[in-house]
Amino acid sequence: MKLPGMSQPDPAAFIQANLPISPVPSIPEIRLHTAGPASGLWRLAGRGEADPPPYWAYPWAGGAVLARHLLDRPEMVSGRRVLDLGAGSGLVAIAAAKAGAATVTAIDIDANAIAAIGLNAAINGVNIVAWAADIIEDQPPATDLLVVGDLFYDPSLALRVMAFLRRCQASGVEVLIGDPERAHLPQDKLRRIATHAVADFGAGKGGKAVQAVVFSLSGNS
Repeated sequence: MKLPGMSQPDPAAFIQANLPISPVPSIPEIRLHTAGPASGLWRLAGRGEADPPPYWAYPWAGGAVLARHLLDRPEMVSGRRVLDLGAGSGLVAIAAAKAGAATVTAIDIDANAIAAIGLNAAINGVNIVAWAADIIEDQPPATDLLVVGDLFYDPSLALRVMAFLRRCQASGVEVLIGDPERAHLPQDKLRRIATHAVADFGAGKGGKAVQAVVFSLSGNS
């Protein structure tokens, strides 16, 4: 936890000073502020030094496979409204914008992620509307395509996310999911679209390449 009396650093200034800019492994078209061993992220997150770092500071396999897929298949997003749910660093949102999306919105519950998304969008020369919110209990958003990377890491969250995605599908929103087939991913309710080898900084992978999959929702409830 943050020590009493410690001032919280300005997120954008902290990220610019402590997270160097580098190309994303497997996706060299995109550069991000990415944490390293000396970044001291615990100071920004208000956590203890031994606590795990926040998700937005690294590219994870689910987001990476979606970003790779959208850049390789720009017709998936060209001229469409795209919403990136649980956007983290903004990697997928940036890929959608680069691939020609009409508008891109990035949503994450972490305000520090929103600061990172703004900086990362500027680095890559794209426009993204980013805001901090938890929308998965809300009505489906006004968008054409909803992209979701790496949100199936917790069993209770996975259930909530899937229920929201079903509501979105029922309202006419197309849904794409990126995930390295984690245990809580409901694969019986999904259809495989593509598989790519991408780097994964999550789950102790340390940037090693893993096979990750792009899924759509199946027609079954």
